[in-house]
Amino acid sequence: QVQLVESGGGLVQAGGSLRLSCAPDAHILINLAMGWFRQAPGKEREFVAMIDWNGANTVYADSVKGRFTVSRGDAKNTVFLQMNNLKLEDTALYYCNARRDFAPRVPGPYWGQGTQVTVFT
Repeated sequence: QVQLVESGGGLVQAGGSLRLSCAPDAHILINLAMGWFRQAPGKEREFVAMIDWNGANTVYADSVKGRFTVSRGDAKNTVFLQMNNLKLEDTALYYCNARRDFAPRVPGPYWGQGTQVTVFT
């Protein structure tokens, strides 16, 4: 069972920035499309962003387009989510997700435990 390990969540004032990181703990797995989903209290889990295995293609939810950037690390098996101009409505538990094919907005079978992002005024 592949586990994904996230880091980088925290408290941030509205308008501020955070950077989330994610990597699989099974280093033999490569060439995964990776992305982020989030779930706010009382709401369903929703798609945030996804990037294909070599970083050539990215897709974003409309609500974060222009503010968030998903990218891959040099090792290709890591993924980052740079979040700028954070808003109160970005407050959620953010989950890293991975799948073997690039299918934006469709979660794959591999999940992290989640990292909390809380935006305050």
